[in-house]
Amino acid sequence: MRFADNRNKIGKYIPAVVFLIFIYGMALWFLFSPKTDYSSSEKRYLQKFPDANVEKVLSGEFGSEFETFFADQFPQRNTWVGINAYTTLAEGNNGASGVYNCKNGYLINKPVSTENNLDKNIGAVADFAKSIDTPTTVMLVPSTGYIADDVLPTFHDKYNDDEDISRISSTLSKNKIGFVDLRERFKSEYKNGSQLYYKTDHHWTTKGAYTGYQELCKALGITPIDDSTLKKDSYPDFYGTTYSSSGFWLTPPDNIEIWSNPNNSSKNISVKITEGANIKTSGSMYFTDHLKEDDKYPVFIDGNHALTEITNTNAKNGTILLIKDSFSHSLAPFLAENYSKVVLVDLRYYKESVSDLVSAYNPEQVVVLYGIDNLATDTDIVWLK
Repeated sequence: MRFADNRNKIGKYIPAVVFLIFIYGMALWFLFSPKTDYSSSEKRYLQKFPDANVEKVLSGEFGSEFETFFADQFPQRNTWVGINAYTTLAEGNNGASGVYNCKNGYLINKPVSTENNLDKNIGAVADFAKSIDTPTTVMLVPSTGYIADDVLPTFHDKYNDDEDISRISSTLSKNKIGFVDLRERFKSEYKNGSQLYYKTDHHWTTKGAYTGYQELCKALGITPIDDSTLKKDSYPDFYGTTYSSSGFWLTPPDNIEIWSNPNNSSKNISVKITEGANIKTSGSMYFTDHLKEDDKYPVFIDGNHALTEITNTNAKNGTILLIKDSFSHSLAPFLAENYSKVVLVDLRYYKESVSDLVSAYNPEQVVVLYGIDNLATDTDIVWLK
């Protein structure tokens, strides 16, 4: 009887002992596990151990940075992130991370909030277009979820592309600014089996970019290069931004394609990239070293830069200036088949006057090209001048 009583008393402490072993075990695991600077799955640099000083401790900044450091450097972090993502999905909460796990291997960003900068930004574009003498055309890329709505989960938030694009078109029309509406063409192409967007990334594929290029050429009154004349190279193992933020690590990768003109070479093509006082040059629009990296999308014109200038001495037309986000990167090489100079300006990094650029380059055409979600959330376009 006494033995049974002692066993019962000991049994009361077993959960507490197991809990303490777990807590201290995890603490030791965290303390002695190797720390990394970069997460290849999430494609971002991780928080380093924060600097400690009296000011940062008293302000709470040290504590906040340490919490991020602890979360970023937690042992087997990617495994736990994946377990959490799939557990949440199994519980019926698809899209908890801001990304829907969809049919056919698609990972699609949830719709942006309706409380956004869309009207303000398109107003800034209209004001800018009226302030210059150069014809201006706007082209917006519809969201993946709007075009590929057949793969979305049964329960999902509404994509507002129709309402937003119709409102934008009306605003631009009143201001006599050209607008390229991609909705009908993209819906038709997608229905016919074309993959216009990556499954693991928010950007359009090279096929999508070429389709957008065709519609833009139609609006500008120029003839697009025939895609049958292009060399099409496919590269495997591309994981994009939606994959990186989702935690759905079991999703198969995309292929990323380069459609290049075999007649182009460094004899007629030159690329000049300007970041402040730094200038980088190349004889190709495709920076293939990026294909060896985790983030392969910068293979197109080396990714995001303040000012990029593509020159093609074989092209017949003059200069076109693009005010753009990263959707333009895979489209710009196609435009270089028509224009002897393609100038790309990224307002996230370029802080000088774009009007001065228009005066300096004297382009035949200005094009504003954004993904509609990016236009809705951008905070830099309002400074366009």
